[in-house]
Amino acid sequence: MKTPRTAFVALLAWAALSACAGPGTEPASSGPTGGPVTSAPSSEPSATPSDPTAPTGPAPTSPGVTTLSGTVQAGVEPNCLLLDGNLLVGGPRDVLKAGARVTVTGHPQPDLMTTCQQGIPFVVESAKTA
Repeated sequence: MKTPRTAFVALLAWAALSACAGPGTEPASSGPTGGPVTSAPSSEPSATPSDPTAPTGPAPTSPGVTTLSGTVQAGVEPNCLLLDGNLLVGGPRDVLKAGARVTVTGHPQPDLMTTCQQGIPFVVESAKTA
């Protein structure tokens, strides 16, 4: 009698979890800090080069590379690291530790969703001790 009840509970759990994702929704992936990271929807129209209605003018540019230096601080959530009000996303964790003096290069990505609840997300491309 225990097997049908277990199967029923598992089926209910699956139905409840799958109802959370709407049609066309992609599941969240695990971010470099261990928490789920999802991307924000883009408001820019996409167009192919052969599309005659494609907007003309210069292509949108990505934000430039920024260099930050200072002492890494622990965030309020586990595995969250801050540098001058920026949430460090990614980067070598052997270099990026609370209390370490570092220089990091990367770019801010304010629309990146994280579980850290503080700081402006800053995607780290490289880091070294200062």
